[in-house]
Amino acid sequence: MAASRGRPLTPVQDDLLAGIRTRLGAHRRVAVEPAAGHRRAGVAAVIAAERGRPVVLLIKRAARGRNAGQYAFPGGRLEPGEREVDGALRETYEEIGLPLEALTPLGLLDDFVTDSGFVITTVVVALTGPAAARGAPDEVAAVLPIPLARLVEPDLPRWLQRDGAPPLLQMPLRHNLVVHAPTGALLWHLREVALLGREHRLGDVVQPEWTRR
Repeated sequence: MAASRGRPLTPVQDDLLAGIRTRLGAHRRVAVEPAAGHRRAGVAAVIAAERGRPVVLLIKRAARGRNAGQYAFPGGRLEPGEREVDGALRETYEEIGLPLEALTPLGLLDDFVTDSGFVITTVVVALTGPAAARGAPDEVAAVLPIPLARLVEPDLPRWLQRDGAPPLLQMPLRHNLVVHAPTGALLWHLREVALLGREHRLGDVVQPEWTRR
């Protein structure tokens, strides 16, 4: 993505957003109270359209800094006293430049506790006006639109079996892009709850060693 031009995005159809909002409203969300030493984070699963195709936005983290090179939803650590929704929207603006006035929260998914000590709240967000996604150079190497149609295909998720260890969740989104937990777990949860309307839990999804930073 050219940083100077950005990636043009538009809103998706109202009926799609209405369905997502209804399914999120019916979901019995699991909220986790942080244990001692844990920190809160908010991330945004932004639902938009690219060239008329409904997508959710991922980012690839810059080569330097926390979680270098990993794939994630826009988001990060909450500031003291900040609500999860506010933090997710703020980080979305800071990381990919989508204006706050063009972002509307649709609902929340279950919290996910990472091995690195974060309680992540995923806020499902609709883009409600035309905008361009531009990665902040110091934080974001690329903005990646993932088609919602891909997320609901029957080959997702994939489980990597390992001798003597729990299987690893994998979300193969395209031939050169496989996303693991925690983001892979959040994508799976988004698929099951917001897109398919299934009462789904994150359960005991484990993280690969390289994500525990």
